[in-house]
Amino acid sequence: MYGVAAMFFFVIGGAEALLIRIQLATPNGTLLSPDVYNQVFTMHGVTMIFLVAMPLAAAFANYLLPLQIGARDVAFPRLNALSFWVFLFGGLFLNSAWFFGGGADGGWFNYAPNSSVTFSPTNGIDFYALGLQITGIASLISAINLITTVLNMRPKGMSMFRMPIFTWMNLVVQFLLLFAVPVISVALFELTFDRLFGANFFNTEAGADPLLWQHLFWIFGHPEVYILILPSFGIVSEVIPVFSRKPIFGYSFMVFSGIAIGFMGWGVWAHHMFVSGIGPISVAAFSLSTMFIAVPTGVKILNWLATIWGGRLRFTTAMLFAVGVISMFTIGGLSGVTHSIAPADTQQTDTYYIVAHFHYVIFGGTLLGFFAGFYFWWPKMFGYMLNERIGKWNFWVMLVGFNVTFGPMHILGLQGMSRRIDTYDKGFGFELWNLVASVGAFIVAVGIALFFVNIAISRRQWKAAGKPNPGPDPWDSRSLEWMTASPTPEHNFDEEIEVESLDEFWHRKYGYDENNNVVRIATAEEVAHDGSNT
Repeated sequence: MYGVAAMFFFVIGGAEALLIRIQLATPNGTLLSPDVYNQVFTMHGVTMIFLVAMPLAAAFANYLLPLQIGARDVAFPRLNALSFWVFLFGGLFLNSAWFFGGGADGGWFNYAPNSSVTFSPTNGIDFYALGLQITGIASLISAINLITTVLNMRPKGMSMFRMPIFTWMNLVVQFLLLFAVPVISVALFELTFDRLFGANFFNTEAGADPLLWQHLFWIFGHPEVYILILPSFGIVSEVIPVFSRKPIFGYSFMVFSGIAIGFMGWGVWAHHMFVSGIGPISVAAFSLSTMFIAVPTGVKILNWLATIWGGRLRFTTAMLFAVGVISMFTIGGLSGVTHSIAPADTQQTDTYYIVAHFHYVIFGGTLLGFFAGFYFWWPKMFGYMLNERIGKWNFWVMLVGFNVTFGPMHILGLQGMSRRIDTYDKGFGFELWNLVASVGAFIVAVGIALFFVNIAISRRQWKAAGKPNPGPDPWDSRSLEWMTASPTPEHNFDEEIEVESLDEFWHRKYGYDENNNVVRIATAEEVAHDGSNT
C-alpha cells in the first residue's frame, strides 16, 4: 500500500518536473506564470522527498524486515495500518492545496520569515506546514513499530551481527526518524502559529532570529538525506552479493559505516548555511565535518566494488540498477564534497550546481536503488518475474536520460544560473544546456513509463503462458525472505526459524567438500519447506 501510494505521488511529482523543464527549455518561457512556477517547483520537491522517496523506503521496510528476521509480521500490525492511512491523508492534504488557492511557493524548505503571511499570503504554506506535520506523525509511528520489530522479534540464534545489511540500514533509518522528525515538527508548529495566530517565532521585526528556521530545518534536513539514501544502500548491499555470487565484502565495516553515517549526519547541517552569516568558526567546523562524513560512505562504495571484484557476475536488471547507484551516487558524493570547501560553496550556493548535486544523490542514489529492489524482490512479492529485456531498456533509458538531464546542470551552475528562477533572457549562455536538460527529462519519463509497461506486459504474459510460479528462490539468494513461498504467505513463517550464521539461507543450500570447494547440498524448495513454511 505504501508502494502504490508512493508511485501515485511519483506520477504527480514527475508531471511537475516536466512542467518545470518545459518552462526552462527556451529563454523567456511563458508556460507558467512566476507565481505558479514557484508553486510547481516547491510541490515537486515536497512530493518527491516526503511522498515518494520516504514511503517507498517504508514500503520495502514494512514488507522485508519481518521476512529478513524470520518474523511473522511487524510488532504492531494495527499501528502499521494507522501509519499508512495517516501518511496517505497527509499526502492528499498537502496536494489539496492546489484546489484552495495554490500550492506552497517557498521551495521545499520554505525559509522563514520569507514564508510568513507578509511574503506568502496564500494558503499554500499553511497546507505545507500542517500536511508535513501529519506525515511526520506517520513516520514516527512507523519508526517505533520497526525498531520494536527488529529488536524484539528476531529468531533464536540471530544476533545483531547476523542480520542482513538491509535490515541494519533500516534500523539506523528508524532511529534517525525518531530523533529528526520532532525537530521539523517543532519548526512547522511554530510556523503555523506565526501564520495563523500572529505569533512571533520567526518575526524578525519582533526580535526573532532570522536563522532560527534554517537551523531547525537543516538539523532535520541533513539527516533526512541519510533517511532517504540508507535504505537504498541496504538494497544495493543485498543485490550485489547475490549477482556476484559472493558474500558481501567487509560485513562489519558495512554495518559500522552505516551507523557512523547516522551519527555523523547530525553534525553537518550548517554546510547549507555557509552564506547566511554563521561566522568563520562555524564555517570551518562544518567544513571539516562535511569532509569527514565522506569517509564511511566511501567505505561502502569500496566494499561494494570489492564484492563485485572477482565475482561470477550476472548482469540482471536488478544488478544493473545497483551498479547504477554506485556510479551515480559517487558523482553526487564527489560534487557534495566540494561544498565542504567554503569558498567553492559560496559560489555554488543557490545555483543549478546544487540542483545537479542533490539529484545525483536522491535520484541517482535513492530512486535507482529502489528500482533495483523492485526488480529483485518482485517475484517474492507478486509471484511472477518482470521481463528482463524490457527491464534492461528501462534501466538504460532512465540512466541516459538522467545524465542528460542533470549532468548539464553542473555546467549551468558554474556559469551562474540561479536555481528557482522561472525564466532567463537570451545571451547568458544558458540556452543550450537548458534545452539538453529538458530533452533529458522526457527521456527519463519514457524510461519510467517502461517500468509500468513492464509490469503490465509481464503479468499478462506470465498468466497467458501458464508459466509456473518462480518458486521461493529464483535468484539463488542468501537471506531468509527467500525461504518462503512466492508470493509470501500471509503469516510469512509458520514455524520459528533457528539461525546459525549470517546468510543462513545460503548455508542451508550449500556446504563444502573435502577439498573445501563449495557444493550444493539442498535445493531451495527443500530448504524452504524444511521447518520454515508450508
